[in-house]
Amino acid sequence: MTEITSKVAVTTRVQETLSEYLKKTTCSQLGVLVDTNTKEFCYPLIEQSLPAHHILEIPAGEAFKKLDTCNTIWGQMTHHQMDRQSLLINLGGGVIGDMGGFCAATFKRGLSFINLPTTLLAQVDASIGGKLGIDFQGFKNHIGLFQDPDKIIISTEFLQTLPYQELRSGFAEVLKHALITDHKHWRHIHKFTWEEQPWQEHIAHSVYTKQQVVEEDPQEIGLRKILNYGHTIGHAIERFYLSQPTPLLHGEAIAIGMIAEAYLSNKITGLPSTDLKEITDKLLHWFGKVHIEETTWQAIAQNTLQDKKNSNGQIKCTLLQQLGTATFDVTITSADIMEAMGYYHEQ
Repeated sequence: MTEITSKVAVTTRVQETLSEYLKKTTCSQLGVLVDTNTKEFCYPLIEQSLPAHHILEIPAGEAFKKLDTCNTIWGQMTHHQMDRQSLLINLGGGVIGDMGGFCAATFKRGLSFINLPTTLLAQVDASIGGKLGIDFQGFKNHIGLFQDPDKIIISTEFLQTLPYQELRSGFAEVLKHALITDHKHWRHIHKFTWEEQPWQEHIAHSVYTKQQVVEEDPQEIGLRKILNYGHTIGHAIERFYLSQPTPLLHGEAIAIGMIAEAYLSNKITGLPSTDLKEITDKLLHWFGKVHIEETTWQAIAQNTLQDKKNSNGQIKCTLLQQLGTATFDVTITSADIMEAMGYYHEQ
């Protein structure tokens, strides 16, 4: 086991690590929040390490990251008479961690929770940094707050339960962390084939990167905004596709957003054309090309008007200056977004 910080541990033996933590923890009730997928595939990996507990279950998927599902969770917590001395274990990906933490932080004005992220996306990004929340009227994480879990236990054992598409979705955030802070790691990643990727190394690098940024700016007033590279346009694309017959996974949308925002970085913040080409080529290599109809670009650009980084009616974006260096609060326009979508379309 590797302790990244006092609150974050990376392990290959989740049952043992969790058991040790729970032996040192006193709580009146223990709840385990799962979805239909994590109950089947991930809960069996920790069941033997748990004392008496209640299972709280919700449907799986981003479509259920909403207030109605919170009502279901709060209802189950109330039914089991959980109180402020209770502990909630969030066993799942980003949806479970964000929403479970949000429900714990607001139930009876707050009870303790820990995260056991089961997807690569949650392990390298969503579970770190204390952002909690739910989607609202189709807008990503529109309602929420900041609160850290008591502990985050990250285990590569859970990655064996993931389908390829889910694993690749998390890989987008691994690539993002390298692009915004560490050009050497960006180049290191591409030395490996997909089958050879050293996931534990990537997880440790991403967790350390995000933790350092978050510690300097916990409330996302300044530096923490660099973590949103690819997300202004990426979230807008993700929101649009949530209403389509085949939604895009978060990382799939963010990969498109990173290409589009690399184009704007070349145009606005001086990202060299060679870097733009490298980013475009590598992301297309890993994620392929999604055909986005030109008739939808305006709706996607419109979605960015609700981005949480915006101020004074201006769209604010994180862009790259070079590989491994990002800058934030860059003003862009809807016309810029349409142009960036055109660049992606032409690849």
